[in-house]
Amino acid sequence: MRRALFAITGLAASTAALVVLKGSPGTSQVAQNLPTAQPVNPTPQGVDPSADPAVGPTGAAPKPSGTAGAPSSSPKPTRTTARPSGTKTTAKAPSAPRTTTKAPQSTTRRVTGPPVDTADGYGYVQVQIVVSGSRIIEATTLALPSGGESDIHSGAVRDKYNGTGGEVVQKQSANLNTVSEATATSIAYKSSLRAAIEQAF
Repeated sequence: MRRALFAITGLAASTAALVVLKGSPGTSQVAQNLPTAQPVNPTPQGVDPSADPAVGPTGAAPKPSGTAGAPSSSPKPTRTTARPSGTKTTAKAPSAPRTTTKAPQSTTRRVTGPPVDTADGYGYVQVQIVVSGSRIIEATTLALPSGGESDIHSGAVRDKYNGTGGEVVQKQSANLNTVSEATATSIAYKSSLRAAIEQAF
């Protein structure tokens, strides 16, 4: 009898509990409307969070920078040539080209004929001419027979042919008039003069 009573009493209690739980819908709604629990700051009381470098003034730890711990990709060093201090580089102005004015070469030249032996055996005659351009401007004798009558004959030939106004300059050739009484000396003179003119022109 007691067992049956206990069984009926337990069944009734459990049934009442189920009815209570199902019949109170506001209980779950109240639980849903409750505010969510805020995180508790783990910082102990009496400690200033701003004093800790790992904790910011807001209590949150600073975010690690993206470059911390990562290998830095720095650009390759470039070689730069540094100028020594104190040295000035001044660009020189282009200098004007040097014009060397050569003195005009003299067209005057001296041409010497060979020594020619006179036919009478008294000596040699050698003539030298001075040429300017294509013209004979002077005639001189470097050798003439000398001694005795040869001096007289040589003097006559020299006076007639030589100089800047003699017959050589006047005729511009070896076609000279023979000096009287000095035929051998005149022929030798004309022979040396002809050879000098051939060299000059």
